[in-house]
Amino acid sequence: MNSFKKYIAEFIGTLVLVFMGCGTAMLVGCDAASGCGYLLTALAFGLTIVAMAYCVGNISGCHINPAVSLGVLVSGGMSFGEFIGYIISQCLGAFAGSALLSLIFHLGEVKDMTGALGTNGLAGVNGNILAGLGVEIALTAIFVFTILGVTSKKHPHGSFGGLIIGLTLTFVHIFGIGLTGTSVNPARSFGPALMCLINGNAEPMGALWVFIVGPFVGALIAALVYKFLEGKKED
Repeated sequence: MNSFKKYIAEFIGTLVLVFMGCGTAMLVGCDAASGCGYLLTALAFGLTIVAMAYCVGNISGCHINPAVSLGVLVSGGMSFGEFIGYIISQCLGAFAGSALLSLIFHLGEVKDMTGALGTNGLAGVNGNILAGLGVEIALTAIFVFTILGVTSKKHPHGSFGGLIIGLTLTFVHIFGIGLTGTSVNPARSFGPALMCLINGNAEPMGALWVFIVGPFVGALIAALVYKFLEGKKED
């Protein structure tokens, strides 16, 4: 039952993240001509993390991101079985958030300024897969590295942890939105892409693997580096 509550918390947290983050992107757009759209979308994602960290963080740790869960797994913070449960819950939550956005925008006849439920893409790097992977690997590594440091039991940051993590997600979005739309979260990319496919738009699925592989690789790098650095301090 305890694990089940964690899965529910991860489902809710990821639903809210996609609903608020992608929803804001859909409303304000994320093209280079409207820099304010970058900031509003980045803040929406970051502030959602802050809210959820203080809401479900004490229940599940508020990963709401498979890449973060991978980092925690590699660091020894969870079992493999729990890791799988987290990923399933996060992907279901992301899809539910996307479905809710699709329903609201359809019923309200609201124009989606992103054109595809806030999905990620490679337009900002001119379709270059290696560049897109590089962006996602680097930004996810920075994000997960920060999370592991903030949540380390050896160096507790008290009640400021959620704020620090939310601000970190904000600044990686500010840099990455113009390049890939900033994923750093496989579930956040999967949910909207799948909903687009159901709606008859298969285009976002084409590059989806980049936003799954990139964040996982970045998280793995961050976890291994942080584990090495933290371990050296014990010697």
